[in-house]
Amino acid sequence: MSDQQRPDRDYREVNFDGLVGPTHNYAGLALGNVASMSHGGLVANPREAALQGLAKMKALMDAGYLQGVLPPQQRPDLGALRALGFTGSDERVLARAAGDAPQILRAVCSASSMWTANAATVTPSPDAPDGRVHFTPANLQSSFHRFLEPATTGRVLAAIFRDEARFAHHPALPATPAFSDEGAANHTRLAGGHGEAGVHLFVYGREAFGWGSETLPAPKRFPARQTLEASQAVARQHGLAESQTVFAQQHPEAIDAGVFHNDVIAVGNGPVLLYHEMAFLDEAGTLEALRERMSTPLIPVRIPLEAVSLEDAIGSYLFNSQLLSNPDGSMTLVVPGECQENESVWRTVQDHLLAGANPIGEVVVKDVKQSMRNGGGPACLRLRVVLGAEERGALAGRVLLDDALHGELTAWVERHYRDRLAPEDLADPALARETLVALDELSGILEIGSVYPFQLG
Repeated sequence: MSDQQRPDRDYREVNFDGLVGPTHNYAGLALGNVASMSHGGLVANPREAALQGLAKMKALMDAGYLQGVLPPQQRPDLGALRALGFTGSDERVLARAAGDAPQILRAVCSASSMWTANAATVTPSPDAPDGRVHFTPANLQSSFHRFLEPATTGRVLAAIFRDEARFAHHPALPATPAFSDEGAANHTRLAGGHGEAGVHLFVYGREAFGWGSETLPAPKRFPARQTLEASQAVARQHGLAESQTVFAQQHPEAIDAGVFHNDVIAVGNGPVLLYHEMAFLDEAGTLEALRERMSTPLIPVRIPLEAVSLEDAIGSYLFNSQLLSNPDGSMTLVVPGECQENESVWRTVQDHLLAGANPIGEVVVKDVKQSMRNGGGPACLRLRVVLGAEERGALAGRVLLDDALHGELTAWVERHYRDRLAPEDLADPALARETLVALDELSGILEIGSVYPFQLG
């Protein structure tokens, strides 16, 4: 598309954070997610989790970054329980699931939709041949509790980005292992600026139709969630050309260490790619391909294994941080508090990042411990959407954070959320009703209409 066709040059990134849902709990559902597995069964604090997320959003808004909000999904998903053969009243369905299949009950109560980095893959209008912003909800077929999300995710995105002249929505890929798609957690856009043409780095863990070949190293302990075929299909949906894409295999040793998504070991913004030495199976080839395709020089910021071990990278979530652009050309890295608590990681932040030859000029520490215990850091909590001024003006609903909305959402959380939730509480019919009432009120606050698929009986 020519400059004459795209008069809107005021492109900015909006981080759409997922509100933590009222059923936030520690069920240990995510195989390969070390934090999730190690905290399974602990008592959670949904109110604190939601307020921590809102506090991070408000701090970034106050610092001048554009901040959006996405609603949580309705949980427990009683429709899913009924589809699995649990019948009777809502109370009976919950009681039977708790007695016969407690892990299924935990899955249908998961608040995992708060990690909106997995919600979808997004291509901004400067990169799309039709000049629209493109969305594909991730099918998340690799785990049952996340497989429940895509239908509602699609409705939420369509309700907010509803102007068909500016936004294009694609169906989630077929929910089969061959097209296992985990969304933007395995996708990074690199460009000179948000409004400039970008190159899309898709990172996959396995090839569905080449799996088992001796030439394709595979993880041995944990599953590889993203397939090459899924990444290629999303790129085709969005109209991305070969010259706009790089497909790189994730290092299988990193997956086996607990790097279940690429955003646990790499983060990019603008021309900067901050990554761990063990992020890519073919590190040199990946960097070379990016350099060949990018119109602006790539700025790789490599953290060697000797500085930060895989164990420390996963435990601190250094790479699951938000890397944000500032008007003066510098960048701010938003890290979880666990980075400051790890000596080698914090020393690397000070000596390698802040003192290095790169645009990262500031590191901001945020407390998101409730999310971290389930395996989600600052980067997991947000879906990055680059929008021009006219596209931002076309957003439906009330989803861009300001002081008034933050105040209303904070009060909403304090009214409706429990401060203690143990696994045995998930069968409480009162919790299901509390959630329905809360989300019905939230739909009115956000002015997005009804996006939830079922009601309590």
